[in-house]
Amino acid sequence: MPHYANRSLAAMLALSMACAATPSVSETTEEKIARALTAAPSDVTDDATIMDVDGTVLRSGTNGWVCLPGIGLIPGDTHPMCNDAVWMEWMAAAASGTAFTTDKVGFSYMLAGDAMVNNDNPMATDPNDGGVWVQEGPHLMVLFPQTEMLAGLPRNPYDGGPYVMWDETPLVHLMLPLDAKQAPK
Repeated sequence: MPHYANRSLAAMLALSMACAATPSVSETTEEKIARALTAAPSDVTDDATIMDVDGTVLRSGTNGWVCLPGIGLIPGDTHPMCNDAVWMEWMAAAASGTAFTTDKVGFSYMLAGDAMVNNDNPMATDPNDGGVWVQEGPHLMVLFPQTEMLAGLPRNPYDGGPYVMWDETPLVHLMLPLDAKQAPK
């Protein structure tokens, strides 16, 4: 087994332990798998591991990708995502509140969109508390080994094109929207 697969397995286990307290929506396994498969192109999802938000493996895969029917970091969220090993490590670090670093570029697909989040503060929960809130449609997310690579990119999600989310936090990443969006009024 390649070393990245061991790291991915460790990240999945850490994520499942951190998300175990998050109740799953009362759905069948088939419904959860079907939703998870909408997160990425079929050449990613066909051989991906499908893992529930509580860490239960719903379907084993062979290509190193892990698709989830929702985001365990946001209780009750049903926006699916497919992550490479780097993003699974990021998810585990975010769930456990530990620092995240990587020496590789990481990719995540969210082709079914995302929840409303504060673009500046990953811990914000109230859209009325200020900050720039965004609910992204279909998009990709990219992690970089050096955050300096994000210098000069927009931080405002409404400028059009790629933008940096959660800048100046350990969870910083690049958002690549695939659809236009309207700024909130």
